[in-house]
Amino acid sequence: MLYLVIILVALGLVTALFTLFSRSADSTEAPVPVQESCNTCNGENDKCEQECMMEAAIKDIEYYDDEELDAFRGRESDTYTEQEVEQFSEVLYTMRPDEVKGWTRSLTLRGVNLPNQLKDEVFALTDNL
Repeated sequence: MLYLVIILVALGLVTALFTLFSRSADSTEAPVPVQESCNTCNGENDKCEQECMMEAAIKDIEYYDDEELDAFRGRESDTYTEQEVEQFSEVLYTMRPDEVKGWTRSLTLRGVNLPNQLKDEVFALTDNL
């Protein structure tokens, strides 16, 4: 009976020491911080979107083979003709879906308003990323 008690106490001590060491080993590992970049902003984090817009404002404006759209600088979104909307559509549908957010930022920084007729499509493309 004495051997059984000694074995149980020893087993308890081993378990307690194992638990103590495993917890201290876990606490020394620093958590890996998740860095959000402008490529991973998905609209859920307003701070990320704001920082990306500020970052984009100090960088050179990126063009997406759409220099002709600068002719629409300052135009209101609801004043485009169907032919003008088609110019925006041609650019939109020739780019990869992951480029759409950057393109809309580029238009904003250049003072070009996206036609109302395309806003739902652009939103749907950027919402799926």
